[in-house]
Amino acid sequence: MSEAAPADASRNAPALLIRPGREVLLVLGISLGQSAVYSILSIAEKLTRPQPLGQQTTTINTSVTPDRPWLDLSYQLAGIVFPLVPALLALYLLQLTDDRRGIGFDLRRPWSDVSRGLLIAAGIGVPGLALYFGARAAGLNTTVQPANLAENWWTIPVLVGLAVMNGVLEEVVIVGYWFTRMSQAGWTVAAVLIGSAVIRGSYHLYQGFGGFVGNLVMGLVFGWIYLRTKRVGPLVAAHIILDLVAFVGYSLVAPYVDWL
Repeated sequence: MSEAAPADASRNAPALLIRPGREVLLVLGISLGQSAVYSILSIAEKLTRPQPLGQQTTTINTSVTPDRPWLDLSYQLAGIVFPLVPALLALYLLQLTDDRRGIGFDLRRPWSDVSRGLLIAAGIGVPGLALYFGARAAGLNTTVQPANLAENWWTIPVLVGLAVMNGVLEEVVIVGYWFTRMSQAGWTVAAVLIGSAVIRGSYHLYQGFGGFVGNLVMGLVFGWIYLRTKRVGPLVAAHIILDLVAFVGYSLVAPYVDWL
């Protein structure tokens, strides 16, 4: 009798109740959905300035206390670690319903993920750069300065960390988690794909309309790839590579050219 009680309790335990829509709103509310709202407010603020949008500059990855490198490093590390929490939360919630491995965020195929990521990054990066320069020339985008940290021994490692954080956060939440939960909520494949791309574009609106369109297209491509492969690993790798080129490449090249 003493051994039967736990088994009976297990059989009578209520099943985990999933409300995908509510859960997604909460996860987005502390991560990329929140970023999208602030990005929309940012573009509204830029559009209402006397200065035209094409003559404005958007700086990201900036130093907080450049005169105190140790404190600045602490700020930068916090800015890398805390944004990863929503991604970890999404993975935890997926794990509760045995969905975590289904999104392909693991180390089972590291070389395949990285090699595919390189191909995806090459296919996205060149057209994306052309779109950025075209939108900027047309006055539809700000000039984006993606790396503005003070020069320290830790500058490049921090930029690498920021690239990794962006890749993991965005692809885990807005692709793997979003596609899983919104499919469970009854959305069509097209609605899930377009919704993911629109959110991705929205939280890049602070850069201008070129940033929105470029990331909207990127979201459609990434979503299509995920639908075919069911793995976010290559997308994370591609995103990290794109950001590494943007952040580290800019920091190395910008001091010597005037067209960035």
